[in-house]
Amino acid sequence: MPGVPFYAVLHYTGHHFAGWQRQASHRTVQGELESVLQRLAGQRVVTHAAGRTDAGVHSLGQVVSFRLVREWEPRELLRALRALTPNDLWVARIGLAPEGFHARRDAISRRYRYVVGCDPGASSPFRHPFEWALGVPLDHRALDRGAATFLGEHDFRAYSAVGQRKPHYRCKVSVSEWQARPNNEGFIFTIEADRFLHRMVRFVVGTMVDVGRGRRPVEDVARLLRSSSNREASPPAPAHGLYLTGARYPHLNQGCD
Repeated sequence: MPGVPFYAVLHYTGHHFAGWQRQASHRTVQGELESVLQRLAGQRVVTHAAGRTDAGVHSLGQVVSFRLVREWEPRELLRALRALTPNDLWVARIGLAPEGFHARRDAISRRYRYVVGCDPGASSPFRHPFEWALGVPLDHRALDRGAATFLGEHDFRAYSAVGQRKPHYRCKVSVSEWQARPNNEGFIFTIEADRFLHRMVRFVVGTMVDVGRGRRPVEDVARLLRSSSNREASPPAPAHGLYLTGARYPHLNQGCD
């Protein structure tokens, strides 16, 4: 393919985006980024993302690949992108990518974070847009037991949205853990896997929060992994508490920031 391969790492808040993927009638992250790249390149530039985040989901480490015909110096390109992108989308890093690099296909894992607020302060307007303002305590020990169940390779059909046509629903989870936030503010859940299904993290969190509240036994976490339907899963956690925090690749330079 002609052009020079680049990758970018993006931060964005999901409140005013209808997700990552370009849509004809809604504002999306891909649409905004490609619009800026087209202004710089003078032609359509196609981008590919490590993860197709849903409406309302945030990013602290979305990796995007694209090609530009002009041989931009990475720092020059970074300054240009930062000058033109909107306030809710920030280019954290730019780098030259290996020939043929594809942000989605080449990722060996992706990592997400989910933030739950358990104290009354979670309802503050400075917090609730960025976390699940639950406002009730959770049993940390029960959360830890549930999280450990997800480690390894499992079928996550019961923890995903219906209507997906996948060759298989198996995902290999390498990280699944809850961390208490300071001052009893709540918890942060971190999960990393080789692949994720649609709304998988939100279904996982929704079910574990019900376990942590004592609404269902921790044994349900494993039982659902043996199920072929999501009918018995808890409702998915709200989108605005979820963050894509990064993706891993076997060979990728550090870029500039």
